[in-house]
Amino acid sequence: MRAVDPDTCMVQGAMPPLSSSPLAVAVIGAGPSGFYAAESLLKGRDDVRVDLIDRLPTPFGLVRYGVAPDHQKIKSVTRLYERTASDPRVRFYGNVEIGRDVRVEELARHYHAIVFAYGAPGDRRLGVPGEDLAGSLSATDFVAWYNGHPDHAELEPPLAGATAVVVGVGNVAVDVTRILAKTNRELAASDIADHALTALEDSGVRDVVVLGRRGPAEAKFTTKELRELGELADADIVVDERDLDVAPESLAAIATDAVAKKNLEVLAGFASRPLTGKGRRVHLRFLSSPVELVPDASGTRVGSVVIERNRIEVRPDGSLAAVGTGEREELSAQLVLRSVGYRGAAMPGVPFDERTGVIPNERGRVLDAAGGAVVSGRYVVGWIKRGPTGVIGTNKADAMETIAALFEDGLREPEDARPEALDELLRSRGVEVIDFERWSRIDRAELAAGVRAGRVRVKLVSRAALMTAAESIDALEGGSAEGR
Repeated sequence: MRAVDPDTCMVQGAMPPLSSSPLAVAVIGAGPSGFYAAESLLKGRDDVRVDLIDRLPTPFGLVRYGVAPDHQKIKSVTRLYERTASDPRVRFYGNVEIGRDVRVEELARHYHAIVFAYGAPGDRRLGVPGEDLAGSLSATDFVAWYNGHPDHAELEPPLAGATAVVVGVGNVAVDVTRILAKTNRELAASDIADHALTALEDSGVRDVVVLGRRGPAEAKFTTKELRELGELADADIVVDERDLDVAPESLAAIATDAVAKKNLEVLAGFASRPLTGKGRRVHLRFLSSPVELVPDASGTRVGSVVIERNRIEVRPDGSLAAVGTGEREELSAQLVLRSVGYRGAAMPGVPFDERTGVIPNERGRVLDAAGGAVVSGRYVVGWIKRGPTGVIGTNKADAMETIAALFEDGLREPEDARPEALDELLRSRGVEVIDFERWSRIDRAELAAGVRAGRVRVKLVSRAALMTAAESIDALEGGSAEGR
């Protein structure tokens, strides 16, 4: 096996140059994992050509559409991706959808290898009665809505009611809670979508109730994210002290977990705070599960949530489980956001494991089924490889592992490895491709609009507006971002 140097991201012992043509690799998905895969390919070989293909007209994936708008420091990672994009060996094919515009089998004719990097676009369900009522949404969709994702701009989440319930205690749950509880002034300078800023300014939500089915020791949020809830300008934070009476089994499980211990300290500090009469309240409730969403008088919308109290039990294998006690209450609520995990989705022509929600693989080599045979020339990185775990930086080491495996393998020569082959195919089908030059026009238009509005950027959210800006010469000169 060839080793990877984590400090330089160089693949040691990479395969020698192919005699007939440079190594041509198609990377499907231009989010963090796709860019890290491209970076590893560039650093591992000189004679390589990388084509990043994404169904959206914009690159950067979850950094643009998943990271909270008030976390601009995290979004600065795109500067590193821009460095990769500036390499002449890398091309961007935005607005190209696999299965609609081109099939995986067709790509295989033009590339030595295909790397799947399209993430986990779906979400997990609660599996409770009433989950499909209007007003019950996934946090995934809500995040995409306030971040200006073209597919979710028309979502219109119900914000008129006084109470919103967020199910889950990971960082995404904390993000949506913070966005719901922040004032317009706190959000105005960010790159939150205009439609979301307007809707949130008129929001009637006064109480945001966060439910965790297990105890505070098992919560998955990071301490930094948790602390931010205590720094909201116009929201008190409420923690029930009985939730902080942590079971001995939980304490034993986190004996070496510094983050969990620090979280308990922060939560204890929240619990000791007096209420100050701020305009909103964030309630952090643990050992609580929604067991039913009850319709309102219309019979079509969420009117309340039935919540059951849990206790922690130890399974025979030593793991901890939340078990219902039968103690229930009904909480009036008009908006429920489930944040219990992302989930991968199948792509046409690609093996997929429905049980785990990932592409079956071994060290990034795609398998024809879980535990099956390797599919030659097919590789996978990121969440669609390992599941929705880790932070953005986790994808770098993940991609390095996969590209190291790619370099180890003997790859077959494609039928037609000409650089212009994909362009010709897409042109023949009338596909309007957004390359890096056209993306730069979108980027400049958004930044220019941001300067005028006193914000980081003003996002274009419709495909039509994005495509128009991509063709605008004025955008290169800092022109208008009208039409958003």
